[in-house]
Amino acid sequence: MPPAGKIRVLVVDDSALMRQFISDILKSDPRIEVVGTAKDGKDALKQIQLLRPNIVTMDVEMPNMSGLQALEEIMKTDPLPVIMVSSMTQEGAETTMKALALGCVDFIGKPSGSISLNIRDVGQELIDKVVAASTARLRTKAGIFGGTPVRSPEFRRMTPPAHTGRRDIVAIASSTGGPMALGELIPKLPKNFPVPIVITQHMPKEFTTSFASRLNSSSQLEVVEGFDGLTLKPGRVVIAPGGSHLIVKRRNGAMVCGLSDAPPVLSVKPAANIMFMSVADEYGGNVLCVILTGMGRDGTDGGIALHRKGAYVIAESQKTCVVYGMPKAAVDAGIVDEVLPLNEIPDAMVRLVKN
Repeated sequence: MPPAGKIRVLVVDDSALMRQFISDILKSDPRIEVVGTAKDGKDALKQIQLLRPNIVTMDVEMPNMSGLQALEEIMKTDPLPVIMVSSMTQEGAETTMKALALGCVDFIGKPSGSISLNIRDVGQELIDKVVAASTARLRTKAGIFGGTPVRSPEFRRMTPPAHTGRRDIVAIASSTGGPMALGELIPKLPKNFPVPIVITQHMPKEFTTSFASRLNSSSQLEVVEGFDGLTLKPGRVVIAPGGSHLIVKRRNGAMVCGLSDAPPVLSVKPAANIMFMSVADEYGGNVLCVILTGMGRDGTDGGIALHRKGAYVIAESQKTCVVYGMPKAAVDAGIVDEVLPLNEIPDAMVRLVKN
């Protein structure tokens, strides 16, 4: 739930037209109040001090001070949830990856460039992300803080099981806060990690290529964007491409990736549920399933299918989640074997995949 009272939002964009469009979209939801607008990064920093918003929507490309520069200053001096609004281009994707690394909570793409007259096409997505950001815990270089506690029967297994069966693949789901979480998790895995890893991170198709490349450059493992026919093998991490569901299937005796153009599931595409269910079909219970930070409940239904077959399920602890939605749904469904803070998940993965 959002904090008591309306969610106070500052809208930042160098285009007066875009400021008006975005403000109108947000004002249409009774939970949200647009407390002001700003025309560039410098103006945004002033308005934050004057208006004390709960959330900032920040355009990326602006004169005087860019959205990235403003974001960096906000995270240093007065951290609060920022949603970046960027163009759906390769350049926009690379800039968004930098913004996520600096600590922005989430991002949304302008459908048709810097002046998007069809911005209302992503209006509900923007509203949903603002509401989710109102409960977010910020992950910055200074630590993790903020957010509204969510009551849930969270637990952690104090003594790891002596034997958990064979694990032939790791399947990971993540959403809001996931790029930064994966940016911490995957680089901590050793280059001799013995099984393949498949990941569904909710992202548009224009962004997953850049995300996989950035993660690959900081990891000992090979990180690639998935494509049809790509072989799954130890040491390879496959990111579901935006706009397609990633599935695994057996072909000529080998496990490979497949892509599905099925409709979105729970409003997301790629969907972890589809990936998890395909993994359950091909690997049965010989799976380690990890559900990281994110809004919504994607991953729970697929996690149920995996758990019924004997898969081991780890959920990220609320203590380190940016948004405690997807892990909470899995915990509440009773399918989680272990709840761990993000910094402990890499060691747990290594422990659990040892044959």
